[in-house]
Amino acid sequence: MDYDVAIIGAGAAGLMCAIEAGKRGRRVVLLEHANRVGKKILMSGGGRCNFTNLYAEPGNYLSANPHFCKSALARYTQWDFIALVERHGIAYHEKELGQLFCDDSSKQIVQMLLAECAAANVHIVLDCEVARVDRDASSFALRSSAGPITAASLVIASGGLSIPKMGATGFGYELARQFDHRVLPTRAGLVPLTLSGTHLHHYADLSGLALPIESRCNGERFKAGLLFTHRGLSGPSILQISSYWQPGDELLLDLLPQRAAFDFLTEQQQTRPAIELKTALAEVLPKRLAQRLCELAFGNLPLRQYRAAQLRGIAEQIHAWPIVASGTEGYRTAEVTLGGVDTDELSSATMESRKVPGLYFIGEVVDVSGHLGGFNFQWAWASGYAAGQVV
Repeated sequence: MDYDVAIIGAGAAGLMCAIEAGKRGRRVVLLEHANRVGKKILMSGGGRCNFTNLYAEPGNYLSANPHFCKSALARYTQWDFIALVERHGIAYHEKELGQLFCDDSSKQIVQMLLAECAAANVHIVLDCEVARVDRDASSFALRSSAGPITAASLVIASGGLSIPKMGATGFGYELARQFDHRVLPTRAGLVPLTLSGTHLHHYADLSGLALPIESRCNGERFKAGLLFTHRGLSGPSILQISSYWQPGDELLLDLLPQRAAFDFLTEQQQTRPAIELKTALAEVLPKRLAQRLCELAFGNLPLRQYRAAQLRGIAEQIHAWPIVASGTEGYRTAEVTLGGVDTDELSSATMESRKVPGLYFIGEVVDVSGHLGGFNFQWAWASGYAAGQVV
C-alpha cells in the first residue's frame, strides 16, 4: 500500500501526529504492534489518565539540550489539549499540582483520539510488526506483517523501553541507528529506588509507611510524598528525583518540610521536658519512623537531657536525612525512558531528521523526558502536533 505518511507507534504521540497530518489531507497509515492503541494512555493515572498539567513549561523536562522542547511546547500547549478534551465533552478535574485527570476513565481519551483519527481518515493497522525499513530517493519502504507499505514520510513514535510488559521495545532506537542517528544512553526515569544490605535492613520493615517529604539530589528538589517499600523507596517525590539520581550520587530527604524541626523540638523541650525524643517526634512524623530515626541516629532520652546544640543537630539531620540507594527498579516499573534519539540531529520546529529528509522522531523515543504529573503526555501531544503539521 502507498501512503503519504507512515507512523510507527499508536501511542499518544503517534495518534496526535496522525490526526494532524490527516487533517491536512495526507493519506496516513498508523502502524501498531500491539492489539490496541494507546495502552499507556489507558493505564495512566490509575485508569483515569493524567493527560496534561496546567503548569507545563520547558523547565519540567530533561534533555541533553534543554532548549529543544521549547518550540513544540509553545506551539501546542496544555490549553490546546484541554480545549480538545472539552470539545469532546470529557469531564476532568485537577488532582494536585496542576495534574489533570478524567473524572471517569482514560478510555475516554483514547476514544477521543480514535474519533479524531476517523474524522481525519487515518488508517490504523493493529498487530503489525515492522521487520525492515528501507529508503530510496523518494520514499520509505516498510516490510511489515500487514504486507509491504511505502510512504513519502516516516514518523517513529514507538516510545522507549519503560514497562516492557506493555510491549515496549527498542525498535525506535534501532531504526535511528540504522539511519546513522546518535542515540544517547538510556536509563529508567520516574522509577522507585532500591536499597540493599544494611541500608535496606534499616527500612524494610517500614514498608507501606508514607509521609510528605522533600527529596534533594544534584541541585534538584521535589516536595511530594515518600512511600517505603519492601525493596526501597517510592512515592511521587522519589519518582521525581530518580530522574536526576545515579548510583553514587548524594540523596538527601527533608523528612519534615512543612515546619522547622528545631523550633518544634525546642518548644517541646520547654513545655514537656520529661517526654522522650521519640514521643515528641511521633507528633510530627509517623510513629514507626520516629522510633527508627532514634534507633539509628538520635538516641532516645527525655528532652530535658538534650542540649540546644544537640537538638539543632537532630533537626538538621531530619531536614537532610541521607539515603544510600543501590539502584532503581529499572524499566519494569519506570514511567519514562531517559535519553534517546539525540535532539542535535532533529529540527526542534518539525521533529524531522537533519540527516534523512522525511524521517521524523516524536514522543518518548526522543531525548526529552518530563517530570511526573502529565508532562510526558504534553510532550507527546506537542511533538506529535509539530510533526503532524509538516509531514
